[in-house]
Amino acid sequence: MIETWQQDLPHGIQLSCRASGVKGQPVLMFLHGFPEAAFVWDPLLLHFSKPENGGFRCVAPNLRGFEKSSQPSEVSAYRAKYLLQDIAALIQIESGVLPLKALIAHDWGGGVAWNLANQMPQCMNKLVIINSPHPGTFLRDLKHSAAQIEASAYMNYFCEPQAAQELSANGFETLFRFLRKGAPASWLTPEVQAKYRAVWSHGLQGGLNYYCASPLKPDKPAHASDAQTERRPLKSLELPEAMLRITVPTLLLWGQKDVALLPPLNEGLAHYVPDLKYVPLPNGSHWVVHEHPEVIQRKIAAFL
Repeated sequence: MIETWQQDLPHGIQLSCRASGVKGQPVLMFLHGFPEAAFVWDPLLLHFSKPENGGFRCVAPNLRGFEKSSQPSEVSAYRAKYLLQDIAALIQIESGVLPLKALIAHDWGGGVAWNLANQMPQCMNKLVIINSPHPGTFLRDLKHSAAQIEASAYMNYFCEPQAAQELSANGFETLFRFLRKGAPASWLTPEVQAKYRAVWSHGLQGGLNYYCASPLKPDKPAHASDAQTERRPLKSLELPEAMLRITVPTLLLWGQKDVALLPPLNEGLAHYVPDLKYVPLPNGSHWVVHEHPEVIQRKIAAFL
């Protein structure tokens, strides 16, 4: 059974949460990405909460800006330090003084998880990342890989003021097209589409603000008229080594047919994550959690 509630955090943010399993058991926490929501983890919440599969307390919040969670209007409210504050507070509520058994995350949820594992490694025993680039390799490829720069061009569109309105048009037609990229989307049934529409009806701008607040997106091409004067912030961005080091044991699952986040992002990752198990999934796209849930379950279970 999936339970749902609105969780008040000490700093005034409220997160809409989903969970399965008995409170007091070791906690697995799941973080979703864009344009998704906590409901996408339901099969894993139910699976890992069963006694024969570990009997974990499985918790999946809707990140701030998504579904019924708080949606601050200021872009600055979506900077990494505030997203980390939310999840660290929820971990304390759900797990107390004990670390999570594992933090499991996809896409933007992975962006939060990489940072949390770097800054607060004591919060978790293990980290599982699914198709979400490490900031060190992502910055490298956004600077030097023409293929990744092209694949990430959509990030700048998501920052345009009209993006939310355009993505909502015609029954969210463009967003559904986004979900169908990379591989056949037989998982995107009418029932699942209805769940997405219900989530998106609460507004898209909160999720889009993750892109607006992040410095990790491609530089816009300089116009010929101002090529000498236009500032190119990504080219000059450097991240300190201390911000990139991950010391917790990490499992990285990667659908190789991801058309937005290309597999070469994982080359050289062991420099930042010494205790790394990298498992490429040849038949998975960015949406591999939906496409091959049994494979994801098996890989996570073996890692735990």
